[in-house]
Amino acid sequence: MTGFDLAYVALATRDVSGAARVLGDLLGLPRQDASFGGRPAPTFALGGSALVLFAPDDPFLGDGVRPGVHHIAFAAADPARAGATLADQGFRTAPAPGDAVALDPAETSGVRIRLAPPLGLGPGTSERAERIDHVGIASADNQAAIATFCQRFGCLLESQQTDMEVQIAVESFTSDRYGVVYHTRPPVPIGGLRVAFVTAGDCELEFLQNFDPGQSGQVTQGVSGNTRQDQGAITRFIAARGAGLHHIAFRSPDIDRTLAHLHEAGLPLIDRKGRPGSRRAKIGFCHPDAMGGVLMHVVERA
Repeated sequence: MTGFDLAYVALATRDVSGAARVLGDLLGLPRQDASFGGRPAPTFALGGSALVLFAPDDPFLGDGVRPGVHHIAFAAADPARAGATLADQGFRTAPAPGDAVALDPAETSGVRIRLAPPLGLGPGTSERAERIDHVGIASADNQAAIATFCQRFGCLLESQQTDMEVQIAVESFTSDRYGVVYHTRPPVPIGGLRVAFVTAGDCELEFLQNFDPGQSGQVTQGVSGNTRQDQGAITRFIAARGAGLHHIAFRSPDIDRTLAHLHEAGLPLIDRKGRPGSRRAKIGFCHPDAMGGVLMHVVERA
């Protein structure tokens, strides 16, 4: 096995037309409605992959679907044959709509994966969105995920890192004769994430594991996010849903310009300007209400 390219990312949204407006009208991505389960769905090419919009009750997704990133599809010219190969390696597989093959999320670190034919849309890009940067995954065990996606699927491990927010106490000693002396105590971690990036085609799967389960954070519209809040979001997600697909991120050549454009169009944002993120990037999150319950953010990096 030599790894997979990403065919598409399926997004379940409460507002299909509103999400299509964001991707098409505001981000300028080309729309080509592809057929899924015999019905057309709004499909937007983004880099070498695509984003596809579904209502949560769409039969193509199955039952009991909540808004968010629903599944990713690995490109396979012959899904049945690719599924049989994985079954020989011990993966549990099942038929899925559209001649696709679904893998058991219990064996893929909670990630819902389907094997599906490539959409053949061609590359999609705009002045605001160049490609999918990564698909964010709330992870319970990054090392187990790396073992599955790199050793069994044959994907490449791009990098690993720890994102940490620390608290530093500073003491001051002020004298009328000897002046002021400052003493800094050792930093105390107050929140963090262990992060692993696994390459799939022209983007990465970003596995985010809580570094300190005792910490949590709150994220609200219009208040810039930070590492501790990002950690809190992952913690709450796993507590509510278990490990699995969490958010979608696209690459922008100018994050501040893109966020300003989205803000001026009336989209609710968590970050109105780019802030430091993984891999020496600047990141900025839209509020989930902007995409009908799908968490999306912008990335700018070399």
